Amino acid sequence: IHNSKGEDTSFYDVYRENVPTFDYDKIYNEWWHRSRKGEKDVCWKGPVKYFALSSGTSGSPSKHIPITKAMVKAIHRTSIRQILSLSNFKDIPSKVYGKGMVMLGGSTHLNRIGEFFEGDLSGITASQIPFWFQHFYKPGRKIAKNTDWNNKLDDIAEKAPKWDVGFVVGVPAWIQIMMEKIIERHNLNNIHEVWPNLMVYTHGGVSFEPYKKGFEKLLGRPITYIETYLASEGFVAFQTHPNSNMRFVLNNGLFYEFVPFNEENFNENGELISNPKTYMIHEIEENKDYAILLSTCAGAWRYLIGDTVRLTDRAKSEMIITGRTKHFLSLCGEHLSVDNMNKAIELVAHECNIDVKEFTVAGIPYENLFAHKWYIGTNDQVNLGELKTKLDNCLKELNDDYAVERSAALKEIYVETLPTDVFLNWMKMKGKEGGQNKFPRVLRSNQYQEWEQYLNQHYRETTV
Repeated sequence: IHNSKGEDTSFYDVYRENVPTFDYDKIYNEWWHRSRKGEKDVCWKGPVKYFALSSGTSGSPSKHIPITKAMVKAIHRTSIRQILSLSNFKDIPSKVYGKGMVMLGGSTHLNRIGEFFEGDLSGITASQIPFWFQHFYKPGRKIAKNTDWNNKLDDIAEKAPKWDVGFVVGVPAWIQIMMEKIIERHNLNNIHEVWPNLMVYTHGGVSFEPYKKGFEKLLGRPITYIETYLASEGFVAFQTHPNSNMRFVLNNGLFYEFVPFNEENFNENGELISNPKTYMIHEIEENKDYAILLSTCAGAWRYLIGDTVRLTDRAKSEMIITGRTKHFLSLCGEHLSVDNMNKAIELVAHECNIDVKEFTVAGIPYENLFAHKWYIGTNDQVNLGELKTKLDNCLKELNDDYAVERSAALKEIYVETLPTDVFLNWMKMKGKEGGQNKFPRVLRSNQYQEWEQYLNQHYRETTV
């Protein structure tokens, strides 16, 4: 193989020389939109029958990720591999393998738009469950089709005593809410009183650690936790052994490239620069953060999925998810991006006729679940109740996941207005005044504690 200069080179070198990197907006605007119009053979052979809705930026409420037949098969193959790997978890008794598996996700009643269907990835995959798995699958096809989340939970809670469940699969916030409703409906002390054979919880989507303490209060005894990494773009990794990190799925319809997550490759907004230096998995270093580029059997090519990962064991290809390329706030799956925040503040400032100079937001615990706490810098007078309502509504319109979680695990938002000088003095105190320094849009745990301490010492105004 020769590159454009006629030099001997590897296939990968030729590939990355000739195929540009893509973010969602670029690949959708240049290629994927054609598949949504019914065109065949655009980025992968044949038509695209399904599109998974994934959290989007300010450009649109949701991303539309193509799901081909090849991708559905790839996800099924990886799912079977994961089931087979359960034999590595010696704490799981063999009798559990014949028990039911509650898979709580989006509705399998997909929206038909022209020649394709769209919906949550979990709903798409659940609608394609193999016939041999139907006996084990709960809550069953009828309940899974329900598009009303509260009605679905009511149905599950009603039927829960009839199921002999050994496994539960889903995003932590959803699963916790489901268990709480079952316990409340049947006046139980814990979930094991209705599902005595429950032994395994397979989780993914968000970090489980913030949930674990509250989650274990719902159990009658310890269970086994297994982490997975199933993105809309493909089944990336899963935990194969106890007390280990997830392992990349390396031979099933996904090709990985890695970009060092640093200022050389990403700008201050978390956007990938043109022609970044990329590496294959055997070339990356352990314990350094990389953004993932995926090429897939669904027609993604050198596509930046937005997650950052860290290789923890090169020999075993084990990894952890470390964050997002852009600042995100995702305590329970709301996937609130800085783009969403900026757009919402812009709209609210216009509607309330105020000038907002700075703002930041933090995620905080609230009644065993979560809340967002907003700090908005303005020198104008404003009705806090009106500001809070408008901000919440704007975010719901901009981000589908946020809208869903506001009726589930994201129980409340708080808004506090502050004079602009409060933000500026904080930056000055931190030695970050002037230049290109910016106030962080998302406050993490240590920053949040310092910020709260600063406000209590220097200034405080009403919060709603």
